[in-house]
Amino acid sequence: MTTSRRTFLEEVSFASLIAGFPLSAQAALQKYAEKPPEPVFPKALQPGMTVALVAPSSPGWGLIDNEIAVEIVKALGFKAKLFPHAGETTYYLAGPDDHRASDLNAAFADPSVDAIFCLRGGYGASRILPLLDYETIKKNPKIICGYSDITALLNAIHRLTGLVTFHGPIGGEQQTEYTLASFKKVLMEAKPAGRIAEPPAPKGPPQGVFVDRENWIYKLAPGKGKGRLVGGNISVFSTLVGTPFEPELKGRILFLEEVGEDPYRIDRWLTQFLLTGKLSGLAGVALGKFAHCAPGDYKPSFAGMGTWTWQEVCKDRLGKLGIPVVANLVFGHVPDKATLPLGVMAELDGDAGTLSILEAAVR
Repeated sequence: MTTSRRTFLEEVSFASLIAGFPLSAQAALQKYAEKPPEPVFPKALQPGMTVALVAPSSPGWGLIDNEIAVEIVKALGFKAKLFPHAGETTYYLAGPDDHRASDLNAAFADPSVDAIFCLRGGYGASRILPLLDYETIKKNPKIICGYSDITALLNAIHRLTGLVTFHGPIGGEQQTEYTLASFKKVLMEAKPAGRIAEPPAPKGPPQGVFVDRENWIYKLAPGKGKGRLVGGNISVFSTLVGTPFEPELKGRILFLEEVGEDPYRIDRWLTQFLLTGKLSGLAGVALGKFAHCAPGDYKPSFAGMGTWTWQEVCKDRLGKLGIPVVANLVFGHVPDKATLPLGVMAELDGDAGTLSILEAAVR
């Protein structure tokens, strides 16, 4: 068989990208390059099951954070298993890279563990991607749930193993009624979740006229699109683009959320995505809560120049792709948040402003 010059260069480029990784990661990446994996569905969570608590990114804020996480897991009706390195601290990391990766690998390999909750986001998940045992993960499919910096793990694991992963509450997080209902609907029921991340019931005055501005759904581009979900926190997701762990975007519905960033920074990330050309094959874009992303009071480089809102930035950058774009769905760095399953078929309706899960995320 004749190998084209382009194919040869792509193979050489890919080989150079993964050359410094451990052999297990190289094998998983090479296997994916040959044939992307089919979706793998974890089993549904049931009361009494055992949940592993791991810290793949930053440590907790306080001395009792891990103890509180254990109590929250118990309150949800599960058994909690805190892994040995979860309490470590190496500055802004929850211990050395190999320790954090070791706990995650051990949690997947442990037959007594039914699901894995990440204790916190922060930073550090991307550092351990080459250290994960993807073959063991694929052979032991389990729920793994978290958000923010955990975006790196959710996408890399799904990309290399096919495992459906979950963008949802972290292990030590107090859950509102809204968050808990979505968590149970997606993780504990082996059926399609249907419409998801919709605005909660209005919290306005009991009498008179009230329109919920905070949870207003922005229909930035019309149309309908179907595809498997992929995405997470925009700043973390951007660090995967151009790496061997970059998730497949063609035919997918990309969901994004953010916290504490000025609109011009959101513009920068979306522009980067556009410049790669990878957004052209998307089926739709579902944007969640961009908490505390209003224009800052003062930025030296933009003083007196004015700025867009984050919604206007997203409409400008994404609205011309010819696919549905919906913004301000209820997921992200906010108390009320939906749990979104990566790798599951979904439909985004840009005219109705809705996101629907079309198949069960657990079995």
